[in-house]
Amino acid sequence: MSRRRPNILYIHSHDTGRYLQPYGYAIPTPNIQRLADEGVLFRQAFCAAPTCSPSRAALLTGQCAHSSGMLGLAHRGFRLNDYGQHIINVLRPHGYTSALAGVQHVTKDPKEIGYDEILGLKGPATDLAPVAVEYLRGASAKQPFFLDVGFWETHRLFPEVPEDAGRHVRPPPTLPDTPETRRDMAAYIASARLLDSGVAAVLDALDALDATGLADSTLVICTTDHGIAFPGHKCNLTDHGIGVALIMRGPGGFVGGKVCDAMVSQIDLLPTICELLGIEKPAWLQGRSMMPLIRDGATQINDEIFAEVTYHAAYEPQRAVRTTRWKYIRRFEDRDRVVLPNCDDGFSKSVLLEQGWRDCTIQREMLFDLMYDPMEWSNLAGDARHASMLAEMRGRLDAWMRKTNDPILKGPVPLPPGGVVTDSDAVSP
Repeated sequence: MSRRRPNILYIHSHDTGRYLQPYGYAIPTPNIQRLADEGVLFRQAFCAAPTCSPSRAALLTGQCAHSSGMLGLAHRGFRLNDYGQHIINVLRPHGYTSALAGVQHVTKDPKEIGYDEILGLKGPATDLAPVAVEYLRGASAKQPFFLDVGFWETHRLFPEVPEDAGRHVRPPPTLPDTPETRRDMAAYIASARLLDSGVAAVLDALDALDATGLADSTLVICTTDHGIAFPGHKCNLTDHGIGVALIMRGPGGFVGGKVCDAMVSQIDLLPTICELLGIEKPAWLQGRSMMPLIRDGATQINDEIFAEVTYHAAYEPQRAVRTTRWKYIRRFEDRDRVVLPNCDDGFSKSVLLEQGWRDCTIQREMLFDLMYDPMEWSNLAGDARHASMLAEMRGRLDAWMRKTNDPILKGPVPLPPGGVVTDSDAVSP
């Protein structure tokens, strides 16, 4: 029975958002484009937390970050409540073997998770991809398998690029168009190219095994943890921070170069896998299976999705609820200034700092109409005309926080023993 279940190849990147060729950006990633041309691209996919470890923990356990226990970064002292809830431990009783190549970022010690094989942990895509390729070449005897391939790219530091590299590059629309921001984006593109080369090597190795049936029997999941590491993206609850690329190819209908516009969260991935495999869904799951979108022609599975930040480099507690039209964000501190250490250093950040970003204020409550304001620039929380919608979105968020026993309801969330945090008044992480 287990041999008929699909293998799972989970490919993930660092800090990529949707800034890839299949999402319409001038960022050459032809191999990720090939995957989209052959599979299903989700245009409205969101992470559950726009910070590294909480996002990955949510995807891998099928529950929001605070329910999993991952309220901050693993290398700064945060942990899952139960590593038995990790996807590989859900799959193991059903005959799955597991292997890790590269970044995992949900524990300091990857051996704690329980992978059957740890193939390699560090290095650029050019070093990690061959390790994953070698595993795939011998994978026929290990089916069904879960292969976790975590690329460091497109995390900063980006590759060095010439000063004039950005002359024909457009920076993200959230940033001013300056030589510095263009150069920054050119460096990001250089990193994205490296990511694409790693994805190419892994996909080519899988597809080369088509004669063995391995390619057709493997579900490929290609995604990232959250938005790009630019000001206003990573560690922000606007769509710039929580919007992610998600492309899936393989058994169950994930074929044909289709595009899905339904709003999905990364916590929906584990329920989807459970339904696809025909195995019992663990009781702790909070997401919904995406199979109705693929198999039954459904147009939506979620009326709302949620996202959160508690700790990143610094403490910055905030929560958000998003519907197809509305976004509501609430902050849980009295602080009214930008938390600069939660933005990675780079040329773009330096430009804003030179223009007084440190003195910019932040708002405790934000309401955005995503139909007329997709960039989330016009806060309607203080507009009396939208008072009823504000109340509705407040209610949605409050209900979710109570249902999931969000620790922020009890007041400031303490650091775990031995946890590390950067002063919120600092400039750099």
